[in-house]
Amino acid sequence: MDTSVLVAMLGAAAILVLAALLLALRGKGGESQLVRAVDGITQAQGALAGRLAQLAETQTAAQTQLAERLQAQERALSRAVEERLADMAKRLDDGMQQSAHRQATTLHDLRERLAVIDAAQKNITELSAQVVSLQDILSNKQSRGAFGEIQLADLVQSILPPSAYEFQATLSGGKRVDCLLKLPNPPGPIGVDSKFPLESWHLLRAAKDDAERLQASRAFAADILKHVRDIAEKYIIPGETAESALMFLPSEAIYAELHASFPEVVEKSYRAKVWIVSPTTLMATLNTVRAVLKDARMREQAGLIQKEVRLLLDDVGRLDSRVAQLDKHFVQASEDIRQIRISTDKVVKRADRIESVQVGDDAQEVDVSVTAKLPGV
Repeated sequence: MDTSVLVAMLGAAAILVLAALLLALRGKGGESQLVRAVDGITQAQGALAGRLAQLAETQTAAQTQLAERLQAQERALSRAVEERLADMAKRLDDGMQQSAHRQATTLHDLRERLAVIDAAQKNITELSAQVVSLQDILSNKQSRGAFGEIQLADLVQSILPPSAYEFQATLSGGKRVDCLLKLPNPPGPIGVDSKFPLESWHLLRAAKDDAERLQASRAFAADILKHVRDIAEKYIIPGETAESALMFLPSEAIYAELHASFPEVVEKSYRAKVWIVSPTTLMATLNTVRAVLKDARMREQAGLIQKEVRLLLDDVGRLDSRVAQLDKHFVQASEDIRQIRISTDKVVKRADRIESVQVGDDAQEVDVSVTAKLPGV
């Protein structure tokens, strides 16, 4: 509260108190007491005014100090707020930069993944086109036969040497086989057919109910057996080919379905000496053929090896006799050398005696006697 207002209020209170005292003293007739009271009030009011003035000064100083403190605190608070805001701004800027870097990295990774997805989509599209093209190939008999021949040729050429097979070989009667495996007798050349019936297989795969599936299964089995009989009649020729032939199915799915659902067809093909093979089983068969060819070549070379071994033994015998003769010459030469050493030893001894003979008149008798003992003198 302001000091002037406080002083005014105290003055008003003092006036009211004075008025009340005047009214009281008039009723009792004590004017002297009223004068003293007024003087006391006046003194008290003066003291109160001085006290209030001192209080106002103290309050003013306190307000000044408080204002200075408030200003200092406000400046400190402003500096703290500014520093805090600057720190927050720096953190926010760093966070935004990191976030921008992460977003840029994420976008880069996303672009790369989208590129991979686009490439995969392109590959899928190309693969779909290839599948459609393959279906078109397999739907035509001539194209299907060419496809089987190409796959058969790739497998045979990758495993066997060129001398072990012949494509489109002509047999007796003008019959042409897709591939003829040239094996020695037994078993002899084996014919391989790469054509296969696929229409009934498509019908079997497209069957919608049991009745259609049963009808397609019978047609598929009949087509396979007819093809087996044709292969047996064309490519199994007594005295010219082996007693069996191969029917190549360039599809593992058809091969697996045939053995899983049509065991009677497989059994009848065995009886007809026509072996049904897939790409996987044909590779195993060709590896066996390669081993047979290698064994046959080894047998062919066995006679030549034995002849060369016999000739080698004859050469060794002649060498042994010649070494024995040379050994005899060495023994004779050693004996001759021994005799020569004996003669040289005697010559050396004679020379020593001759050197020990004294020369002069006194040594004539000795000399004569020594000379008389020398052989050949």
